[in-house]
Amino acid sequence: MTRVLLTTTSFQDTPGIHHDMLARAGFEIVRERGPLPESRMLELAGQFDAYLCGDDALTRAVIAKSRPRLRVISKYGIGLDKIDVKAATDLQVPVLFTPGVNHTTVAEHTFALMLAAVRNLVVEANHTAAGRWTRITGNEVCGKTLAIVGFGRIGKEVAVRAAAFGLKVIGYGNYWDEDFARWYNVERVENFADVLRRADIISLHTKLTPATKHLINARNFPLIKPGAVIVNTGRGELLELPALVHALKSQQLLAYAADVLDQEPPPPDHPLLGLPNVIITPHIGSRTHESVQRQASCAVENLTRYLAGKPPIAQANPEVDAGRK
Repeated sequence: MTRVLLTTTSFQDTPGIHHDMLARAGFEIVRERGPLPESRMLELAGQFDAYLCGDDALTRAVIAKSRPRLRVISKYGIGLDKIDVKAATDLQVPVLFTPGVNHTTVAEHTFALMLAAVRNLVVEANHTAAGRWTRITGNEVCGKTLAIVGFGRIGKEVAVRAAAFGLKVIGYGNYWDEDFARWYNVERVENFADVLRRADIISLHTKLTPATKHLINARNFPLIKPGAVIVNTGRGELLELPALVHALKSQQLLAYAADVLDQEPPPPDHPLLGLPNVIITPHIGSRTHESVQRQASCAVENLTRYLAGKPPIAQANPEVDAGRK
């Protein structure tokens, strides 16, 4: 029987059709509560035919130890920065993923974070819950300039909502949909320094790569407008942490609202925790009943199709034979 390691917690915790799909496949399922560090993955490596994973550390060492038994990695989601795709390719392990399943959910969460930051919603709700009627004057987003960094599916969904809120939108990224930008009146800015200078709100949606790690850093933080807001539903490592903390403590930034951190879950002494102008949610941007079912169903379908010798829905390394059994 095919043995599958299932680690993603939202898949396991959220009811839906994906559980029936996985049960019908007839696999032996071993469940762990991810994301798993490299040390735990190395303990488990070599015992499974497939990984149905989230943000577990699938390093070269893990993938190498998982072979020759490991036949496929099916990623639940679109972010592949925790998987060494090059190593998987070198070792002839296909990496499958699930594009187009969570852009609506993440875009909605982006606006939840944005509005919470500019209207002090978290601190005000906490005041009221504690019996204090403390009223803080917030800010509007209407008329402000929103910079969308990363203009893929999620970035475009944010732009759709931004139009309804009356934001002026500028965009930055390698991928650009000219027709969409024209329809939604999004201006492309090709110089990142100009993006930082012009934006009142910066929303990060680009994927994490060696080129985008610390995209915002100590060198370019001074370019950001005083009183700007950064919203991050991409990856925590897109910002250089000491520079971010300095900008928050010096009040150069009005607020930082993020669904991601450089360490997840964070240690108790993480420097962002407890800062008054920071809102952090525990990587739940794609965690809705609707999105989980879409992602999980796609991940299961990828897995079952591949193991049946059929082409998967999406593969990150198509140079590895996608039809082999």
